[in-house]
Formats: sequence, C-alpha cells, structure tokens
Amino acid sequence: MSTSKVKSTPDFSVEVDGVEGVCPAGEAWAKQQIIEKKIPVFSCEGPCIRGEIARLAANMVAEKVPAYARCCYAEAFLVPYSSMARWTKEADKVIMIDGCFLKCIGRILKNQVDEEKVIHIDTLPLHKKYANLFLMDDVPEAERKQVARQVADKILASLKEEKGAFRTTRPFN
Repeated sequence: MSTSKVKSTPDFSVEVDGVEGVCPAGEAWAKQQIIEKKIPVFSCEGPCIRGEIARLAANMVAEKVPAYARCCYAEAFLVPYSSMARWTKEADKVIMIDGCFLKCIGRILKNQVDEEKVIHIDTLPLHKKYANLFLMDDVPEAERKQVARQVADKILASLKEEKGAFRTTRPFN
C-alpha cells in the first residue's frame, strides 16, 4: 500500500459513554463566563508540539483580552447538559485555535455551534515550524513558549485589526 496517497475519512461518529454529574469547578467557571458574556476560546490539546503551541497561544490570547476566556472542550462536548456546553452554544462567537490542518477539536466544535459564530485559526501557518515533529518534549520549553507568544501576538493583531481575519467562509472543509 502506498503511503503517498492522500487519505480522507467520511463523516463518522464516536460512541461516548454517559456520565452522571458535572465538574463543580467547571460549572462555577462557565456560569461566571456566561454572566460576563465572555467569548469561549478553545484549543487543540495533547502531546503533539503543534497542539501544544496552539494550547499555549490560546491561553495567552485569553489572558490578554478581557472579553475572552478559555473553555474546556472535553466538558463542553462530552457533558452536554453542563454550563460549559451551554456557554459554548449561547456565546455570540467562539474562537477555535487548532494546531494543524486536521482541525481535530474544530471539527467537533462545528457540530456543537453555528459555524458562522466560529473564528477558526490553524496555528501551523503562523509559525511554520515543527511540521515533521510530533512530541512536544522534543522542543525545549522556553522555545515552545516563545513560538506560542509569537503566534498569540499574530492572532491578537488580526482579531483586533480586522475583527476576525482568520474567519473563512468554509473553515472546516
């Protein structure tokens, strides 16, 4: 089998076991963000360096802009009756900072909220590093933070100057 062919998957679903209860800290956090009408900021997660850059940049973006706040994707997507899910669905807009073209978290988000409300950002073109590197620990922490700061600064400038320049008409295709 040739590995040079581009692979594609059709839409699919994943079974998720139900859960009883909610995260008390997440509930309190999300309820406060709803009251303050904050814009949820999601990010890629995981051990991948590209995801780590996106996660760090998302934290920096949310820290810098008082109208933004980080949102827990796991609770928003996997606990549908939670305040985190309600905040995401009721927000005027949502910022999604993904680590690469796979748009893993963004592909889930687009099925949770109206796509028109999503400002979707792929950070890889913003830093153009680590395309062939996986593990975040292969990049020194100081360098990870420096690259994330550069990415966050580009995102903040674009959001400020053009009120969402990263929005595309078809962010998930």
